[in-house]
Amino acid sequence: MRLTAPNVVFAGWMTMLATACAVSTDSHDPSDAPENAPPAPQALLAHEPYPDPSLPVATRVSQILAKMTLDEKLGQMTQPERASVSNADVTNFYIGSVLSGGGSAPSPNNATSWANMYDAYQNAATNTRLGIPLLYGIDAVHGHNNVFGATIFPHNIGLGATRNANLAQQIGRAVAEEVSGTGIDWDFAPCLCVARNDRWGRTYESFGEKPELPSQMAAFITGLQGSSLSASGSVLATAKHYVGDGGTTNGTDQGNTQLNEADLRAIHLPPFREAIARGVGSVMISYSSWNGAKMHGQQYLITNVLKNELGFSGFVVSDYNGIDQIDGQAGFTAAEVRQAINAGIDMVMVPTAWREFISTLRSEVQAGRVPMSRIDDANRRILTKKFELGIFEKPLTDRSYTGTVGNAAHRSIARQAVRESMVLLKNAGNVLPLAKANNKIFVAGKSADNIGNQSGGWTISWQGSSGNITTGTTILQGIRNGAGAGTTVTYNQSGSGIDSSYKVAIAVVGETPYAEGAGDRPNDMGLDSADLNTINTLRNSGVPVVVVLVSGRPLDIASQVPNWNGLVAAWLPGTEGAGVADVLYGDYAPTGKLPMTWMQSASQQPINDGDGKPSLFPFGFGLTYGAPPSRNPYDTIQAESFDGQSGIQTETTTDTGGGQNIGYINPGDSVYYANVDFGATSAVSVTTRLASGAGSGTLQYRLDSATGPVIASTAVSGTGGWQSWTSATANLTASATGRHTVYITFTGPGGDFVNINWFRFAR
Repeated sequence: MRLTAPNVVFAGWMTMLATACAVSTDSHDPSDAPENAPPAPQALLAHEPYPDPSLPVATRVSQILAKMTLDEKLGQMTQPERASVSNADVTNFYIGSVLSGGGSAPSPNNATSWANMYDAYQNAATNTRLGIPLLYGIDAVHGHNNVFGATIFPHNIGLGATRNANLAQQIGRAVAEEVSGTGIDWDFAPCLCVARNDRWGRTYESFGEKPELPSQMAAFITGLQGSSLSASGSVLATAKHYVGDGGTTNGTDQGNTQLNEADLRAIHLPPFREAIARGVGSVMISYSSWNGAKMHGQQYLITNVLKNELGFSGFVVSDYNGIDQIDGQAGFTAAEVRQAINAGIDMVMVPTAWREFISTLRSEVQAGRVPMSRIDDANRRILTKKFELGIFEKPLTDRSYTGTVGNAAHRSIARQAVRESMVLLKNAGNVLPLAKANNKIFVAGKSADNIGNQSGGWTISWQGSSGNITTGTTILQGIRNGAGAGTTVTYNQSGSGIDSSYKVAIAVVGETPYAEGAGDRPNDMGLDSADLNTINTLRNSGVPVVVVLVSGRPLDIASQVPNWNGLVAAWLPGTEGAGVADVLYGDYAPTGKLPMTWMQSASQQPINDGDGKPSLFPFGFGLTYGAPPSRNPYDTIQAESFDGQSGIQTETTTDTGGGQNIGYINPGDSVYYANVDFGATSAVSVTTRLASGAGSGTLQYRLDSATGPVIASTAVSGTGGWQSWTSATANLTASATGRHTVYITFTGPGGDFVNINWFRFAR
């Protein structure tokens, strides 16, 4: 939502004249000017009246589109980077959008400077014949992370560990408010990639390795866009990077995703389907290739699948210089421009060579190699979102939101997200939670008192950096602030000074900041020597050691974990390090679950749930404090209430009682239910509520692992349909007493063969 410039609907020029001093008059080569372009204005002139705002958006778009020249249309499809485009350029070339790349910020870098910059660009955009406002785009991927003092939320890998879609939506709303407070109306987020190889430097931008998690956390889009795009504080969202960026061979950034179409659709497409169902306004294309062909030139996937099959009605934007890569050579050619636009890209992110792009595209259109219908379709999509956002009526920053940047309410949400993202992986001897009172705690590690390290890449700068780069609370500060009466907290980064008088040592170690490209780890994936030396120094004191890993992915630590008393995955928590302390002290019990399978060795990459590779910690693993609650096997256990699974999916059931069942079950799949307490007397039978539409097989009840002892088997044959339910009872063939994890494994000749709604033991 933007503030209305006085009389802007009827082209009030006095407000724009008042800001003329802010509009750059940078010169450019007149040979680059659009054909039939008006001269640079000597005084700011009124633009033509906008279409009646009471009309439907589609009608308004058609009315303004009918008036547009080719050059005005080409300008709408062009997105330069702020450092390469002046306010005068925006006016003279009818630029439709401007972006800030990672780290590209006005000076001083604060919310007010951003708002002033945005308004100057917007005044320049509306100082044209038709007065079409621009969209300003930015990578606010874990908060408004280019802006000093903004709230920095956990990166997506941490949010995936929360499994909390409502929280993701709240974060989306908080980000939208902070972004709106700087004028910006378009966020290049969320990343809906399905990261399948942890070597990839963008793994932390993924909510999880299975499509269900990014699909679930796409609720972030609803938070950004609000109840409607025209609502106060709403920002256009972007589903990225379409499609398959997380599936490249060897996890190479911008690499080649080698999959058949069925697997591409099954693994990488579902989050985009969910984004479209949520009304996402834009989709950004991936740098990566699919079976050797760059996505930026893929007409089949962009037009046929995304726009036609999935019904995406927003606009498609390229990635930064993305069209340059189609032929594998530096820079773009006319052939690349033609292929990208004809493939279905509507707006091109062309940060510096934008004049050349406009000239090239104009020539391609005039030669008939890019049809005018394609140009009109792109403009119709872009203009639709501009009208829906309400920026024609309210183009300037809504400064009522400027004060929300980094405010206490948003930091509180971020702190909640941090504590819900913590995954407790080991807790030998119940070393956690820490006693708050009368304790003696030693803290060490390079990431304990480092806001840059705990925030990771895409923070203030593109790659991020270590150190005191923005405002917030470090993990060490959180630990100190949370200490109670009689507790001392001592810190030394290397561990120097620890002795046996301490009751516990906390090592906060892991990765230093990186973003794509620089973040790929094709070789070693372990801790560096400084981290290992720090941990060894702590261990040599004889004090119990808890390791807090600050990292953008699982690390290769299997050989060290046996020597640690506790292990917590903190991911990249952002600026609110007190959320880590909340969990360490037990103010909140850990609830996070792994969004990625944790490797035993880097040589296993890629490793993912269901691939049969043994893990150090499986997908979905996560401990909590105290004795876990038990399940009563003699009550009905709903099948969808599993604690972990491999290969199965959930779906809505029409069986009595409704709810969900598990299905799409093939031989080799499994599902398990933890802490099932049979008591002192063994169960004698188990009843399974099942349905089968095809095939046959056997389901086996086992104890404590997928290869544990079989205690019962139930044969499955067709029941007449996938929702034609029957109850099958099998006698136990082995005793079951005490507390166990109950696994159900599936065998058979092949293919999907059974759905399960619930099961219940009897004695």
